[in-house]
Amino acid sequence: MLNLGKRRLPGPARHDTGPGRALRWETWVRALTAGLIVLGAVALPVTAAVPAHAATSGTFVYVANFTTNNVSVINAATNTVTATIPVGTNPFWVAVTPDGTTAYVTNNGSNNVSVIDTTTDTVTATVTVGTNPAGAAVSPDGSTVYVTNSNSGNVSVISTATNTVTATVTAGTGPFGVAFTPDGTTAYVNNLVDNTVSVINTATDTATTTIPVGTQPIAVAVSPDGTTVYVANQSSNNVSVISTATNTVTTTIPVGTTPQTLAVSPDGTTVYVTNRNSNSVSVISTATNTVTTTIPVGNHPYGVAFSPGGTRAYVANELDGTVSVINTATDTVTTTITVGPRPFGMATARVPVVATAGCPTGSMITGGGYQQSGGAVPPTEVTSRPVGNTWQILADNQSTNTTNVTPYAVCTP
Repeated sequence: MLNLGKRRLPGPARHDTGPGRALRWETWVRALTAGLIVLGAVALPVTAAVPAHAATSGTFVYVANFTTNNVSVINAATNTVTATIPVGTNPFWVAVTPDGTTAYVTNNGSNNVSVIDTTTDTVTATVTVGTNPAGAAVSPDGSTVYVTNSNSGNVSVISTATNTVTATVTAGTGPFGVAFTPDGTTAYVNNLVDNTVSVINTATDTATTTIPVGTQPIAVAVSPDGTTVYVANQSSNNVSVISTATNTVTTTIPVGTTPQTLAVSPDGTTVYVTNRNSNSVSVISTATNTVTTTIPVGNHPYGVAFSPGGTRAYVANELDGTVSVINTATDTVTTTITVGPRPFGMATARVPVVATAGCPTGSMITGGGYQQSGGAVPPTEVTSRPVGNTWQILADNQSTNTTNVTPYAVCTP
């Protein structure tokens, strides 16, 4: 049981997810009494004080500090830096595996990638890649990392199982950012010098087409439904919108001056774009492809990342050495966190030191979910997922109310 505040008695299942259909209350009771459902029994207080590393359940923000060769780790519950991790020379970008256990940091000056275990906040491996690695993205299934080598004109493909480069993909001139489609079949790489985007077939690790975009495309992001790609063009002060069905630009959206990076909200309704020379973030509505508001942030904003549930956005301000925390409901900055000098890339990680419910020996998991008791859905961005033959809860540590969440697994007899 994951205790998100004061202890209360468990109640009926309200959030059922996974391979099977949602279980109603009556179905859940019958399955429980028949021994087909196994409840978790681990209590973890997510509002407890966080130690000097990320060995606790919750959301953490990993920020690459370019000039001090390290990564700042921000506890999203307290908005404080809880760890600083030495990495390679001139760390530039951060990508996190879907399970939240590993972060990959591109070291632009040492031509390698640092592999960080997020449960201990230590570097466990270093992978040599091409010249001046810039962007990185982890495939949706967590099996590979694509790293763009800006001065090699290619992409290194890293196996997360072995932390070795298994393939090198030719891209355009100055490949910089990279993003996968949700199904993992395609990767989009923006080429800063060519003013193009390379479309890579991940099954064959080959570029299949090239899309002309704006001037000096510096970052790329894909919508959660996989239908749309957004490209920030830093020298034409706009964002190209690409349809993945046709791999053509369907519209161009003016934003602030010198856009740098961009991120799509988890629900797919907005795109946040950092404008380096405007010291602002443009908020694009994906329904209308127009800028609906502009948020003032720090000096020379670069990286931007959403919290897993999309309630907050984090912006790295390069010249301030800070991170702005944005409430996405109001599009206002709620706090500013000091990190290292010249922060660039960043990523959020939901570290999975959490409660699980497993199936007994001889049974197989067919679904699962979690029970909630003690009031309304907590502001903790709680989700659950299958992990092997168990069902696991993920929760960020934002809760201050009195809610219990208990995972359960649905098992075959």
